Amino acid sequence: MEDCQHHDYEQLLAHEGIRITAIRLLVLKAVHIQIAGAFALQDVVDLLQTADTSSVFRALTLFAEKGLLHLIDDGSGVQKYCVCHCADHHHHQGHIHFTCTRCHKTFCMTEVGIPQVPIPQGFKVEEAEYVVKGCCPECAKNRL
Repeated sequence: MEDCQHHDYEQLLAHEGIRITAIRLLVLKAVHIQIAGAFALQDVVDLLQTADTSSVFRALTLFAEKGLLHLIDDGSGVQKYCVCHCADHHHHQGHIHFTCTRCHKTFCMTEVGIPQVPIPQGFKVEEAEYVVKGCCPECAKNRL
């Protein structure tokens, strides 16, 4: 799709070949409208309150498989997701993630690409993750 920011969620699911169900629409709307930045399964479950955890997990997993979300391993031991906001979510270039060591929030830095790393001949890179850890602006401001 040309614009990942559109809000016709049924059309977005249909475009990706995802069968439209009530829970999938609910989860997709929630992650697009009500959650900013990276989030974990429990964040969505807490937000939706009445949704079954396993149904939410299956929806998030499917959205990640279809490229509507990308997965983030920030080293916390909890799988995190982020909405893919790129023009072509199937072929986006990776970007770095920043994890605050104080509040433990993870932020997508979509404007900062993963730097090229020389890989020895014979190795084939299949995916790359780049997580920077430190203090986010809000936590830094509160420390002063």
